[in-house]
Amino acid sequence: MARLAQTAGLTDVQQEILSTVRDFVDKEIIPVATELEHRDEYPQQIVDGLKELGLFGLMIPEEYGGLGESLLTYALCVEEIARGWMSVSGIINTHFIVAYMLKQHGTQEQKDHFLPRMAAGDIRGAFSMSEPGLGSDVSAITSKAVKDGDEYVLNGQKMWLTNGGTSSLVAVLVRSDEGHPEGTAPHKSMTTFLVEKEPGFGEVRPGLTIPGKIEKMGYKGVDTTELIMDGLRIPADRVLGGVTGRGFYQMMDGVEVGRVNVAARGCGVAQRAFELGVQYAQQRHTFGKPIAQHQAIQFKLAEMATKVEAAHAMMVNAARKKDSGERNDLEAGMAKYLASEYCKEVVEDAFRIHGGYGFSKEYEIERLYREAPMLLIGEGTAEIQKMIIGRRLLEEYRFQG
Repeated sequence: MARLAQTAGLTDVQQEILSTVRDFVDKEIIPVATELEHRDEYPQQIVDGLKELGLFGLMIPEEYGGLGESLLTYALCVEEIARGWMSVSGIINTHFIVAYMLKQHGTQEQKDHFLPRMAAGDIRGAFSMSEPGLGSDVSAITSKAVKDGDEYVLNGQKMWLTNGGTSSLVAVLVRSDEGHPEGTAPHKSMTTFLVEKEPGFGEVRPGLTIPGKIEKMGYKGVDTTELIMDGLRIPADRVLGGVTGRGFYQMMDGVEVGRVNVAARGCGVAQRAFELGVQYAQQRHTFGKPIAQHQAIQFKLAEMATKVEAAHAMMVNAARKKDSGERNDLEAGMAKYLASEYCKEVVEDAFRIHGGYGFSKEYEIERLYREAPMLLIGEGTAEIQKMIIGRRLLEEYRFQG
């Protein structure tokens, strides 16, 4: 298994971090993941372990108490964690996106206030764009902020918050028409607010309610919720970056690195599915020999392994492009699209290799089979990725005639 999904050019520090995370996954996550997932139980002990490892501050600069690592290092760690249990990587991802947005776009006061406690894992982050009626059409957001003295009053309903209950800081994108004349493009009249709250469900601060967890087919353990704002008052100094109208661009920057993260999750789940498939194929006998010796199964394993390698390579390329300071929306879109699609296919092939046992809750592949579809949707559907990729290709290959 060590031959698949290797990454060239890593430093000694990166290799040590990845080795530590992989050991943690093998010892602390894989043995309990399926049991916790079936109970839909929040993995508190695992999260505490990740906190001790410093992973909540992996990309937060050292001056704020973090490890100051690259997006590549982070993505490779996410790949390992998702290989153990994708839900745990989701807990880390939303926290990371908020920390990244603060690092890139926050005021100095906001960075000083939040980042040290986020690095320590004492503040857990979540972010919120989607609403019940809009899906991927972010420009159709109806939640609104209205200025009232030194505060803003927020009203509206948000949807699909990962960590909605367990988080204590939520980056919320809403419309803010103040200072933006009628007719302004929708994406230029949006603002990101940093909303602090108590962890839990119900009314978590005056004007802010987090209803109970949304029941899901897979991706269990991590809490996915709605967020309801009804007269929620937020101080003006909690506008991300201190200036209204920049929220859309801030969120898209966060989502761009989030797409690398989702690609990494797809790679991790696909790797685990391949491990399970190739293992089972050598244990299961039919017609007097292990099914791995049948040509049809060997072909399937070959296709699965090739997809794991290809998705990993594209994910690494997208992360490195972002780390270099270059625009990476094309590479991130391609990586997210390919990794999520290949993940689904590799998981299904491993499921087929298991035969009837793949349908049994006793086997780990059953859990992966329910988890993989979420990656087809998270951080933008395949159709959205294709739109992004197509538009960027036309920019790069503009016909001069």
